[in-house]
Amino acid sequence: MAIGVFGLPLSGKTTIFNAVTRGRAETAPFRSASAQPNVGVAKVPDPRLGVLAEISKPKRIVHAEVEYVDVPAAPEGFGKTQGIAGEHLNLLQRCDALLLVARSFDDPAVPHAQETVDPYRDAESLQLELTFSDLAILERRQERIASQLRSARPAERDALTREQDVLAVIRAGLENEVPVREQQTPPDAKPALDNFQLLTAKPLIVVFNIGEDAIGGADALEEEMRARLGRPGVGAAALCGKLEAELARMSAEDEAEFRESLGAGEPGLDRMVKLSYGLLGLISFLTTGEDETRAWTIRQGTSAAEAAGKIHSDIQRGFIRAEVTAYDDLARVGSVAEARKQALLRAEGKTYAMRDGDVVNFLFNV
Repeated sequence: MAIGVFGLPLSGKTTIFNAVTRGRAETAPFRSASAQPNVGVAKVPDPRLGVLAEISKPKRIVHAEVEYVDVPAAPEGFGKTQGIAGEHLNLLQRCDALLLVARSFDDPAVPHAQETVDPYRDAESLQLELTFSDLAILERRQERIASQLRSARPAERDALTREQDVLAVIRAGLENEVPVREQQTPPDAKPALDNFQLLTAKPLIVVFNIGEDAIGGADALEEEMRARLGRPGVGAAALCGKLEAELARMSAEDEAEFRESLGAGEPGLDRMVKLSYGLLGLISFLTTGEDETRAWTIRQGTSAAEAAGKIHSDIQRGFIRAEVTAYDDLARVGSVAEARKQALLRAEGKTYAMRDGDVVNFLFNV
């Protein structure tokens, strides 16, 4: 899973990126148009792995991972309804979800790109940028279809006309400020939409980057954000990027102690992962044995055979059955053998819909 981090210059988006990846990327604004993105990989916190490791005594523990891409600041004019283009667009299109950072802190030493601090205004203008980018993509495709129709054969003409009709409906929705993620598109339009990688089709997390003086009111702010920004496929959070980045550099013990003393709540990484998994409809299944204890990320509704393919295509191809134990049951009884003895381990076939926390052993023959 990859999440694209973007925002206005001087919004603190790179600081947020450092907080959720425990990174140390330079926080000075990317002023060069050729600047490269910061890319960081964060391990998904999952305390269940430690418990399973106590049972299996594996050689290693492997967490699921999330990749964060900190997109360089766009050229002058970004945030003024000019859309997102070029490499900035390409970077965001390759991501599974987007993380929008809006500045919500005052600092006279760091001038705001819009002169005044208003995170709701900034969040709205950035979402408009996504909309304008999608409109530009659709407009170019519609122009290409119009050109192709002039010389198309009858069979090609029918397909192009159907696509043209679908794009016209989607475009009308965008012009009425309805993002693609909220539009009811026909099933046969999905392949084309997946190919376009429209930005407003992607789940969106809106993060207000607050100052340390606002930490005490973060919960109330988040409640307000959900009321004002809450829409299908959109999550909201208030984080103090500066503090989170500093705490992320500490040892786990020191970080926990400081968080408790400051009332800073759970780590920013944990919160972003939970929001991301919820918006993308993701869950984790677990495997454990002498070699490794590992978490695997899949979408809700994934079948046992498809989940097996996440480990290796041969396991999916030669799938026989899945031996499944719920994590809570295995943690309670303390061993796979005891789970089997108490009939807590069950055999499931190819079509079984995996559940979060399933501890699985796949049997296969190739």
